[in-house]
Amino acid sequence: MGRIIGYARVSTTSQTTDPQVEALKAAGCTRVFAEKVSSRTPETQRIQLQAALTVLEEGDELVLSKLDRIGRTMLEVVNRLHDLQSKGIHVRTLDGLLNTKGLGKMAPLVIGLLTGLAEVERSLIQERTQESVEHRRRTGGNLGGRPGLPVVKKNHIVKLREEGHSLRQIVTLTGVSLAAVQKVCKEHQVGGDLVTDQSSVNQQPVKGQVKSRSKSQSRVSQVA
Repeated sequence: MGRIIGYARVSTTSQTTDPQVEALKAAGCTRVFAEKVSSRTPETQRIQLQAALTVLEEGDELVLSKLDRIGRTMLEVVNRLHDLQSKGIHVRTLDGLLNTKGLGKMAPLVIGLLTGLAEVERSLIQERTQESVEHRRRTGGNLGGRPGLPVVKKNHIVKLREEGHSLRQIVTLTGVSLAAVQKVCKEHQVGGDLVTDQSSVNQQPVKGQVKSRSKSQSRVSQVA
């Protein structure tokens, strides 16, 4: 008769494996491997999982609280089930989702069905990801890194530039960094070179500057 080996895992240091370990022992496990490791950690870096897989032999049974304890994705879980099944090792979950020993000759069929579902899930994820990327490209959305300027903001910058405002004036009016203003102007070919900023020669006063100038001029006239 094969041995019953348990494996318990929690994802954060604030959690404890004790409840899982107790449940696994109550389910008949004579040996339990437990660890605290993020679900994002690759399987090869899960020390206790690797230890459990190493000691398992044909006829043994691996017991888990849930299937997601042995994989980060459904496809990874199914691949692990295939591997264990090929070695004559049974798998049982305490939530009642799977019991390959109880399935008998139907176990390969069930695992095959799970494989098909995993492939469908992977295809759907890839399709949704590609659709999302294409949509963001069409709409000017951010594809990673720092978020880009909204289209409305870019159009405002271009409009101000076409009206004759200097790059620094546009910075003051929009609150956008000089580098970003230059980039937008260059992209729309409306002059983004600060050195040859021709509009700076004939600058239009920014709001607030007109009043300050008129006040200074009135003071000069009063003194005269």
